[in-house]
Amino acid sequence: MLYLPENLKKYRILKNLTQEDVAEYLGITPQSVSKWERGESYPDITLLPALANIFETSIDLLVGMDTIRAETTRYNIHKKAVDYQRKGDYDSAEKTYRDALLIYPNKPGMILGLASTLALKGNTDEAIELMERGLPISINEKQKATMRATLCFLYLKAGCEDKANRLASELPHTRESREVIQPLIQQSLSESEINENIKNILLGDGKGIW
Repeated sequence: MLYLPENLKKYRILKNLTQEDVAEYLGITPQSVSKWERGESYPDITLLPALANIFETSIDLLVGMDTIRAETTRYNIHKKAVDYQRKGDYDSAEKTYRDALLIYPNKPGMILGLASTLALKGNTDEAIELMERGLPISINEKQKATMRATLCFLYLKAGCEDKANRLASELPHTRESREVIQPLIQQSLSESEINENIKNILLGDGKGIW
């Protein structure tokens, strides 16, 4: 029922109906409909067919099964790609994300997933471009912290030391914190050491960020 309140309101408005109209059709009070839309209570399951009929939609769409299925699909894409990453099969991980972006072109998780794969592959410039595109639209704080820490080392690898230092100084107090990252950024790291840090950040704890 997670998506039911917002969907009830959405479909009601699409049909140009008031809460009173819905209530009258069902033989209930407008206050009940109002509570459903605010998520304060839920309609009896026996009312779902009638609600779907009112809004000329399906019960699945009304309760948000399309959204739930899409989220499950995206989770499985990330799982598959990360499995490839952990095996070192970056080409397959890249293909998984590029194929997914044809379906979900504006999903930050997919954009940053591809960016992380390219970072692991050593495709620094495109990885930076994708991270700079995906980070501002991501709302996943763990994902953002991990990607920003990775971006510090990508900037360093690309010769942008000022950008790397500036971003490192803005990192939060997390596992990928400024206290950890900034001293590393300020060292004269070799390319292999930079690559190792990127790998440790993206694949290190095994908990995943997707």
